[in-house]
Amino acid sequence: MPVKQLNQLAVPIGIVFIVVMLVVPLPPVVLDLLIALNITIALLVLLTAMFVRRPLDFAAFPAVILVMTLFRLALNVSATRLVLLDGYAGKVIDTFGHFVVGGSLIVGLIIFVILLVIQFVVITNGAGRVAEVGARFTLDAMPGKQMAIDADLNSGLIDEEEARRRRAEVHAEADFYGAMDGASKFVKGDAIAAIVITLINLLGGFGVGVAQLGMPMDEAVQTYSLLSVGDGLVSQIPALLLSVATGLIVTRNTGDEDMGSDIMKQIGANRMPLRIAGFAAFGLCLIPGLPKIPFLLAGGAMLLASSRVVDPDPETEAGPLAVEAAANPDAPELIAAEIQVDPLGLELSADLIDLVDTASGGDLLDRVKALRRKVAGDIGIVVPPVRTRDNLELPPSTYAISLFGVEVARGEAPPGTVLAIGEMLGSLPGQPTREPVFGLDAKWIPANLRHQAEISGATVVDRASVITTHLAEVVTTHAGRLLGREDVRLLTDVVKRTHPIVIEELTPAQLTLGEVQRVLQALLDESVPVRDLVRIFEAISLRAQTSKDPDALVDAARATLGPALVAPYVHDGAVHVISIDPLLEQRMLEALRITDQGAVIALDPALGQHVLSDVARLAMEVENQGIRPVLVCSPQIRTGVRRMLAGTLDRLPVLAYNELSTTAGVRSVGVVAGTPTLTSS
Repeated sequence: MPVKQLNQLAVPIGIVFIVVMLVVPLPPVVLDLLIALNITIALLVLLTAMFVRRPLDFAAFPAVILVMTLFRLALNVSATRLVLLDGYAGKVIDTFGHFVVGGSLIVGLIIFVILLVIQFVVITNGAGRVAEVGARFTLDAMPGKQMAIDADLNSGLIDEEEARRRRAEVHAEADFYGAMDGASKFVKGDAIAAIVITLINLLGGFGVGVAQLGMPMDEAVQTYSLLSVGDGLVSQIPALLLSVATGLIVTRNTGDEDMGSDIMKQIGANRMPLRIAGFAAFGLCLIPGLPKIPFLLAGGAMLLASSRVVDPDPETEAGPLAVEAAANPDAPELIAAEIQVDPLGLELSADLIDLVDTASGGDLLDRVKALRRKVAGDIGIVVPPVRTRDNLELPPSTYAISLFGVEVARGEAPPGTVLAIGEMLGSLPGQPTREPVFGLDAKWIPANLRHQAEISGATVVDRASVITTHLAEVVTTHAGRLLGREDVRLLTDVVKRTHPIVIEELTPAQLTLGEVQRVLQALLDESVPVRDLVRIFEAISLRAQTSKDPDALVDAARATLGPALVAPYVHDGAVHVISIDPLLEQRMLEALRITDQGAVIALDPALGQHVLSDVARLAMEVENQGIRPVLVCSPQIRTGVRRMLAGTLDRLPVLAYNELSTTAGVRSVGVVAGTPTLTSS
């Protein structure tokens, strides 16, 4: 039979055998064997409890206590049956009754009572109390531990697999201490059962010996009493071992080594306590009447042990960084660690902590994790971990989003409310506000009015969705800033696995990682996804053979993406474009200048202001119709026009004529013209 199958069947077969023992008489030889097995297993359980490094390493202990208690009670029943029927219950019980206690009934009863008091009053009560408190504290600490795991996961300190392992460990710990709280009751019940069974054996033995067998009273007392006491002692020894094991398990702290090593290491870690104990033992020799040799030996052993203790080295105890910090608070490593900033942070006021508390239904952390995956799929970069923390300095109901330690956005999410977006909100009570991404009219209304708001035609969004949407908008808007050099290295490594030739031709042969980063950042700044890295790298690698100008590389990448640039702006099968008057476009081309920052259009200030105003007006008119327009111009001035609109019309895409997709129609919604004077000239 395979070992795995044998392990699966061993315990069920043993439990069935224990039940059989309760009703089927056992020969004395078999009873001796089972009693020896009971004592040995109890000793094994005790030693196992001492050698585990943490309680969860012996998670089966509560079930072991139940099985061993049932086994011991079955042995008591079998021994009682043999004692009362035959006046003999095997060599083990007979030896404990005659040899161990010296054949004295009084001595046997006293030893039995002492063992019972040690187990029931001292060990079992203490272990039960520790198990009860441990179960309560473990359950109370579960929400905090879950939040800590989620925070580490979101900050990137651990991965999904490690987070699942830690969550499983938290649940297993709660289940273990809850089970130990109940298992301690088995041990206490076993002690009570031992008293009852011993009394039954004593009274029953007197009755059988005197009434049925006609023994004299003193002979019946001598025979059955010693057997009953022997049976009680045989049962109490393994019971005491299990009680000690229970106490060791519930009082065991998680350590790096087994219990014996931890105890000896911690007791012998300091030289001074051992020396004081040794001299104290020598001092007791001065008391008249006390034997000198035992105390001299004990004191000498303590002093000898103290001489072998090595004082802990502060450098090894605290670690090199802590030692350097103690010696030099301005250590470069410490300063460097303190000045590190998180690329992306989300801070919550104190009353918004419920959004991240899974115990109260908060799922903001899970949504942030899902957001990272969604943004990666949308724009093609790996978003840095979002460091979520509380900030007591924030006003109530406020959250703040920061980039590299600098706050870039802030919003509100009052507890107990939902955000209703729409125009028909006057009849609903609440706090008027604006939706943080698109600036739509909205109102924070009580959560219990959600259904009423939906009936009135409003779009209702919960607080976590508002924060997540706002965070997604910030990430998309600042994606170029969030793309670091290491991120570019990661992206190129991913492409290299499937298209190694593309990367070999691109970097470092044509472009450095920094130049590739600059191209990708420019694309992201114009809301162009960089998911199609293979074609982007192929295009800029080919263009880099003739020019390494960043604008030229970006235009090459945009040209190869083609339809992907237009697809987000197609509405009803067509892209709605705002074009530039040819005369104005010619004027812009004449004003085009190449600077260190790239191509810029140096128009007359009055004309430039007029162009910006006209573009803004036309874009707003189209957007009010629920359509997102694009501005189109000639390829030569596209980059310059984009830079001219930066800061005022960032949300308006700027495309070149050759970038318009042939798969979608083009519908003109306006033309940007110069001033009447300029137009007529």
